[in-house]
Amino acid sequence: MYSIIKKNISYFCAISFASVFLFSCKSSSTQETTKTEINDSIVTLTDAQLKNAGIETISLQQKNISTALKINGLIEVPPQNLVSISCPMGGYLKDTKLLPGMHISKGEIIATIEDQQFIQLQQDYLLAKSKLHYAETEYNRQKELNETQSSSNKVMQQAETEFKNATILLASLSEKLKLININPTKITPANISKSIFLYAPIDGFITKVNVNIGKYVSPTEILFDAVNPSDIHLNLKVFEKDVATLAIGKKVIAYTNANPTKKYECEIVLISKDVSKEGTVDVHCHFESYDKTLLPGMYMNAEIEITNTVGNTLPDESVVSYEGNNYVFVVKDKYTYTLKKVSVLNTNNNLVQINNEDANSLSGKLIVTKGAYTLLMKMKMVNDDE
Repeated sequence: MYSIIKKNISYFCAISFASVFLFSCKSSSTQETTKTEINDSIVTLTDAQLKNAGIETISLQQKNISTALKINGLIEVPPQNLVSISCPMGGYLKDTKLLPGMHISKGEIIATIEDQQFIQLQQDYLLAKSKLHYAETEYNRQKELNETQSSSNKVMQQAETEFKNATILLASLSEKLKLININPTKITPANISKSIFLYAPIDGFITKVNVNIGKYVSPTEILFDAVNPSDIHLNLKVFEKDVATLAIGKKVIAYTNANPTKKYECEIVLISKDVSKEGTVDVHCHFESYDKTLLPGMYMNAEIEITNTVGNTLPDESVVSYEGNNYVFVVKDKYTYTLKKVSVLNTNNNLVQINNEDANSLSGKLIVTKGAYTLLMKMKMVNDDE
């Protein structure tokens, strides 16, 4: 019988009105649900009903009411905070203790790699260093001889070329050693090593471990992925039609589905200039304070206040919804209340803004707040009985 009434009305009927109004309900196992209109806009209560209904009233009030844009997005980190760690020259993984989720500090040894090419590279460097010393000495000697005409220009030029070539070779080998974290200035024939160390490039956390002990890794293979979440930001997806209402510096309130009561303050720092195929624009927001519980990839909801105006407002419990329309009950006398249809402009912070035309007709009158749904149910039940 009451299936035509919206879910929220049925809820109040089941909880509150069954014990307040003892009316007989007509029932039929084969009754067909049809749309019902309110034929009477006035409801009258008895002394007992008035006492049990707990009616409270209020007048229209001028208050600030804001319009909020509700959107969602994901927590992300900038590219410079995402790192893929590999071995520039390849080799066999000798040792690592990393697991996904482990914290790493910048400069910390995170893995040891072994390969004979590391030995060869250090050997080549020491030989090149020795040859450079000889080439430099020979070049200086030929230069002095050439100045006294004791040596031809050709011989001096050959010595100069060999000296330059040796310098270039040593410099290139030095850079290769630095690439695998070996300090060339500290290499001696006594400390040539078959192993090199990989160091953590950032402070952060390991997100992926792609290798195991004993595996040969190539220079192009990623051993570990790491992230530094200290500079996380919120990437919101805003529809194209709403982008014009946003601006750099605008405040954003964000919250997770898991804990919607905990609010995070953000600020818009970047608005993308591209529109995606889905018709959305990326809006990047910076968190006012870093929270370790927020992780990259986490889904978040957000609200952005886009307007703030003064309007005629009522508590949202004053407005009842029925058959797709909004109504309020106006006090006629102590026992009698008149139902009036109203247009709602905005709803925010438990306040409802009524349009100016309806507000003018309600000016100076008392509006029911608590008990509005009780009156609606009373009216509906009386109409059904008729």
